[in-house]
Amino acid sequence: MRAGKTIAVSAMISLSGALMSAGAALAEDVKPEAVKFTDMTVADSLTGKPGDAAAGQKVVVDRKLGNCLACHEVSALKKELFHGNVGPSLDGVADRWKPAELRAIVTDSKQVFGPETVMPGFYSLNVGVNVRKDLVGKTILTAQQVEDVVAYLETLKE
Repeated sequence: MRAGKTIAVSAMISLSGALMSAGAALAEDVKPEAVKFTDMTVADSLTGKPGDAAAGQKVVVDRKLGNCLACHEVSALKKELFHGNVGPSLDGVADRWKPAELRAIVTDSKQVFGPETVMPGFYSLNVGVNVRKDLVGKTILTAQQVEDVVAYLETLKE
């Protein structure tokens, strides 16, 4: 009888731990208006999960999402068409910026470069005037897509 109780208690403890882990995994993303910028950085992940560099590369080249190539050149993506030159080349960007700085730039570049920058804030609701009504209150990228883009940018070293 005693062994049965020990097994039951052990199973309950294991189940409790599993539920707590699942709860942590279900934690909500940081909302755009709650992102903390400190000294031109966003130190904490927006999702609590690491980014996926392969998924980030897809966002960078997707003209309906990041569309980063419209303004930036990336030699590693030379097979993609129409690299822009409005912004600096992203070659070696991981050597120039720390991950927390890259996260800040992608999240809301105006917090880093000032209000005159043409780069949009991809996870910001501070988008200016004359926003299409169906896009009011929405971000360009999700929190996870920002983390994925940052993970991809971290691979771009000289």
